[in-house]
Amino acid sequence: MRIAIIPARGGSKRIPRKNIKPFCGKPMIAWSIEAALNSNCFDRIIVSTDDNEIAQVAKEHGAEVPFMRPAELAGDFIGTIPVIAHAIQWQQMQGAQINEACCIYATAPFLQAHDLQLGIELLQNSGASYAFSVTSYAFPIQRAIRITEENRIEMYQPEHFNTRSQDLEKAWHDAGQFYWGKTQAWLENCPIFSPNAIPIALPRQRVQDIDTPDDWYIAEQMFNLLQGAKHEPK
Repeated sequence: MRIAIIPARGGSKRIPRKNIKPFCGKPMIAWSIEAALNSNCFDRIIVSTDDNEIAQVAKEHGAEVPFMRPAELAGDFIGTIPVIAHAIQWQQMQGAQINEACCIYATAPFLQAHDLQLGIELLQNSGASYAFSVTSYAFPIQRAIRITEENRIEMYQPEHFNTRSQDLEKAWHDAGQFYWGKTQAWLENCPIFSPNAIPIALPRQRVQDIDTPDDWYIAEQMFNLLQGAKHEPK
């Protein structure tokens, strides 16, 4: 069996009720559920939440909520892996045999079904334990600067002050959308950011971290532009 697990706790601080706040016409979590459904990758799509309202919204949009997440896994400092492992273990206790599980974030409206399809293909054919979405930094990280306590400037890597941007190694970061993983990797708490993982590279215009109201506004503008581009005559 192959399952999707969407973590969606109720305690968002910076954007209250973020997981079910309307985003471009739908509750935010509905976009993640829709991508999972359209991918046809999963036998079950499960939302792990501690919140009754989130559970109801998730069910209305096609996901299952077969259990409520325990309080000890719903705090501000709980990582992703224990939440996914808990959902897998719950399924196993019901007699299910889980081969792969995909964590899909509830706040990933840019996620597309074919990204998930590519992810499971790479996971199965690469020998990796995880496959997850990444995107490139827009600016060379080797030329990043810090502002000191004295309100002055320092380079993190001053040796690259005169290095041309095109000569610097390209850097990537987690796109924060989904993580395919083999069951044992989740259950054994194997690190995701490691040589055990294979990347699925996404274009930067389909990646936006959504942690603040400004992020939310930018994401909606980007989403609407992308949706409009889909419907433009060729």
